[in-house]
Amino acid sequence: TRASLFQFLLLLQPPAVPLKDTLGYNILIWVMMSALSRPSRMMLLVNPQSGKGQALTLYNNHIQRMLNEAGVTHTLVITERQNHARELVKEADLSQWDALVIMSGDGPLYEVINGLLDRPDWEEAVRTPLGILPGGSGNALAASIHHYSGAPPVFSEELLLSCGFLLCQRLVTRMDLVSVHLSSSPRLFSFLSLAWGFVADVDIESEKYRHAGAARFTVGTLVRVASLRVYRGTLSYLPVAEDDGEEDDPPLHHQAPPSRDAPCQNSFHNSCHSNNSLKVRKAESTPSRNATKAPSGPPDSLLLPLDQPLPGDWVVVPEEDFVLVLAMYQSNLAEDLLASPDSTPDDGFIHLFYVTGGISRAALLKLFLAMEKGLHLASSCQHLVHAKVRALRLEPSSPKGVITVDGEVVEYGPLQAEVHRGLARLITG
Repeated sequence: TRASLFQFLLLLQPPAVPLKDTLGYNILIWVMMSALSRPSRMMLLVNPQSGKGQALTLYNNHIQRMLNEAGVTHTLVITERQNHARELVKEADLSQWDALVIMSGDGPLYEVINGLLDRPDWEEAVRTPLGILPGGSGNALAASIHHYSGAPPVFSEELLLSCGFLLCQRLVTRMDLVSVHLSSSPRLFSFLSLAWGFVADVDIESEKYRHAGAARFTVGTLVRVASLRVYRGTLSYLPVAEDDGEEDDPPLHHQAPPSRDAPCQNSFHNSCHSNNSLKVRKAESTPSRNATKAPSGPPDSLLLPLDQPLPGDWVVVPEEDFVLVLAMYQSNLAEDLLASPDSTPDDGFIHLFYVTGGISRAALLKLFLAMEKGLHLASSCQHLVHAKVRALRLEPSSPKGVITVDGEVVEYGPLQAEVHRGLARLITG
């Protein structure tokens, strides 16, 4: 049965991955990844309003039993409002948890990451392993994790089951984060994407079709193709040097977190009523050894202030008319959009895509249809450009527009971004 197979596979320690050697024979290699302690203690944050509003039902029907059978001790936390997840992790005593898991779309994970980097002890906090279970509309990171596993694409509840299984394997790898500077807002951190133009418009304007789940993006794409917009601005970037891919990986702590002696039992809350949500204990008031460091997060060594000219080794794109600008650091933009098929969680690159003005509606639609299978880069579309970059700067000159970071609307205007390789930790299985 599926349950028996599931339990058997979880017994494989360490995990074995079948590969073919140069002669074509099947071999087994041991994956050099860190692993969470067993049993593990996870805080599971569920947004009951995400997607079609079925995240809590999906948890009750699938995830609760799966985690139970895998011996994953977890406590359910139901988020009640926007930025609730950010507030919780910013103040939580992280020593209680081996991992933080989000069951929702990508928005709450964006909140969690920025909450961790808001903390005085951000250097330690950002290493807390993060997991994702798809419960929203886009589910881009969940689809990316499934893609990294090498399995064929799946959707909806099959994707949820796949990510649940990978979560139960409790294997942790590094994940890049990108720092984003806006004109008058505090620096923020991104794990997925930065978008301006067509992609950002579809993401935000399709909110009205949220009841349709992932299909909202298909509807939004068709609507926006029918009324195509072109934006003016200046795009610049620092390209990846030819030998950058050969640099050593940043260190990863392979030792599993020490198990805690304090007893901890599963705590299940099977209602989305706010009275059933866990009130997470705040961190002790003892000052952290990093409390004097400000601002939080690592320094940006490649970026100058937005009002200063760029160094000479940056590339300035000659085109000024754009249909879209999209920076990706995961493989998927949605469950059915393999926007950056060559991305890995910790390659240290920003995969920059842009489509210049002059593209026809038919060609743009064909491009997005090819993106469903990750074939758009082979489409020989003369308006599509892809570059691997370390940093970028975008200076819109169109008076109106939408810019999103991880699907969240941010201040419209000039911005710049830099990748920080392997800054976070991600449970990928």
